[in-house]
This record gives sequence, C-alpha cells and structure tokens, in this order.
Amino acid sequence: MKKMLGLITAVALASFTAGAQDDAGTTKSVFKPSRDFLMFQLTYEGWNNAPDSVNIGGIGRGFNAYICYDFPISKSHFSFAAGIGVGTSNIYFKDQRVIMNTSSSSITFQDLTDTEAANYKKVKLSTAYLEAPFELRYFANKLNRNRGFKAALGMRVGMLVGAHTKEKHSVGGTNIVEKVNTKRYIQTWRFAPTFRIGYGNFSLYGSYNLSQLFNAGQGPEVFPYSIGLCITGL
Repeated sequence: MKKMLGLITAVALASFTAGAQDDAGTTKSVFKPSRDFLMFQLTYEGWNNAPDSVNIGGIGRGFNAYICYDFPISKSHFSFAAGIGVGTSNIYFKDQRVIMNTSSSSITFQDLTDTEAANYKKVKLSTAYLEAPFELRYFANKLNRNRGFKAALGMRVGMLVGAHTKEKHSVGGTNIVEKVNTKRYIQTWRFAPTFRIGYGNFSLYGSYNLSQLFNAGQGPEVFPYSIGLCITGL
C-alpha cells in the first residue's frame, strides 16, 4: 500500500511540475486551471435615487465572499459558474439618525440639530444577505486563469438575513453605542446584475439592484449599487 501511494504521489507531482512533451519533442509547462473557486469583493456602497431628505455621508462600504463552482463550456474560453456566499453593506449618514424601533409604519430619517450633531460620531445602516451568484465567464488564458484578461457578466440573488442601525454618540462626555436589529422595513429579496473585468486574480466589480431596498411604502424608493475590487483564485 505504501509503495502504491508513493507511486501515485510521484505521478501527480510529475504531472504538474515536470511539464509535458509536445509533438516536436520540446517541453512546455502544464498548469492546473484556476476556476475562480473563491471570490472576495471589497466595495463602495451607494444608493441611487435617494431623496434630499436622506443625508448620506462618508464612504459606504461592503464586503462579499462567495464559493463558486465553474462549469467550462466545451473547450471554449467561456464557462458558467454558480455559487453561494454572503454580501454585506454599510451606509453612513451625516447629521441624521435612522430610526427603526418605533411604531411608525415606515423608516424614519431624523435630522439632528447642530447641538445634537456635535455629539454624534457615527450613524449607519447595515444589511447582510445570504446570496447565490451566477456568472457567464470569459478567460483569455484558459490554461492558467490566474493570468491573462478575464471578464464576467452575471446576476446575484440575495435573501436578507440581518439588518441593523448603529449609532455612536456622546452623553455627558461618555461615548455610547446603540444598536437596533430589525428587518421590518427592508425587502427580503434582492436581485442585482453584476459585472467583472480584470487581469489575473484582480478585477473591477460592479452591481446594481433591480429591486428597491425598502418595502413599498415603508421607505424611500432607493436602489443600492456597488463598485469595487474583486479578488479571485483557486
């Protein structure tokens, strides 16, 4: 058994490191193709169509992480991929509170007075989704996808698993952090076309929600979008 395992190991190592002989007798490198099994995305988050009554401030931030399986389309440079993962978004507000823990039938964006604003360090609304990304991918270098031009068009389908507001403010010189967890005003599902374009393991990434963030009549009709960097591999 040990001799058999040793033989299998030796053959596997030889297949990836020794190269292969072509018809002319020359040696060329053999790579195990990457299938972009893992995707990590660092994004800037924004809301399109936000009304003047919503004072978005600071830099919205997001992070997405997916495990994908890639299905090559015949021997072409194209493939189809599907996966599962999580997507998060953080939107910050300036001189304004986001109130979700009252009996109001809709979310409230409450402006702060100058005195109140001086005591508020941070106000944000965060959401988290369980998501399934789908992509039609193109790889210029199909033998080694960690090198060469690549692009992808796709769609992500997300189910809301968490939402909360977080406020950091000062009371009598003491910093207080208040967090309110509720999904009551936010739509359960989101659908967003996506694109990626880049080289090797790094790509520019973007998405735009086709669905509104809030339930109809329970918040402004805003459509979240993301722009950022995607890191892929394996």
